[in-house]
Amino acid sequence: MSVYVPRLALGLVHFPIKDRAGDIVATNITNFDIHDIARAAKVYGVEKYFLIHPMQEQLMFVDRILDHWRVGPGAEFNRMRRTALTNVCTANSLEHAKSQWNVSDALYIATHARPVEGVKSFTFSELKSVMHIEKKPVFLILGTGFGLTTEFMQSCDGVLESIRGAPPLDYRHLSVRSAASICLDRLMGPW
Repeated sequence: MSVYVPRLALGLVHFPIKDRAGDIVATNITNFDIHDIARAAKVYGVEKYFLIHPMQEQLMFVDRILDHWRVGPGAEFNRMRRTALTNVCTANSLEHAKSQWNVSDALYIATHARPVEGVKSFTFSELKSVMHIEKKPVFLILGTGFGLTTEFMQSCDGVLESIRGAPPLDYRHLSVRSAASICLDRLMGPW
């Protein structure tokens, strides 16, 4: 008997992002985010992992790294890295990523460290049920910097509950790599 694996894509958005002062900026793509999130995505059966940035220079940076590990010297040096990077794609916007994934009935769910007004909120267990029981495809959207803009998140189908820090501080400033791994484990893990 085959095991059902929910359809899941992941997008790491670099614009529109809030910076420390609350201004809207485009953040840089980091080498760590490419590799570490790709590895977590491979572990949890993510179909596509999109690095989303409007600047061509940033997408070219990603392409150079991917070429090194997929077909360049890195492909022979570390075959596990090549395997982890097979489903990594670039896109200049969320709309471009949506067209590449080409799943018409997917839910687009943003993540954020704080609750967002005016958009449906999903707990991890609710979204996991939507994915595993209702068999609804999900495109999970992560932000960089100090988070996605409220307007961006309000354009999504929902926002996933925040990953809460330990009391009493409830500190909520994880690296996006850590947040991605936690989200993927809670949504796609076998528990």
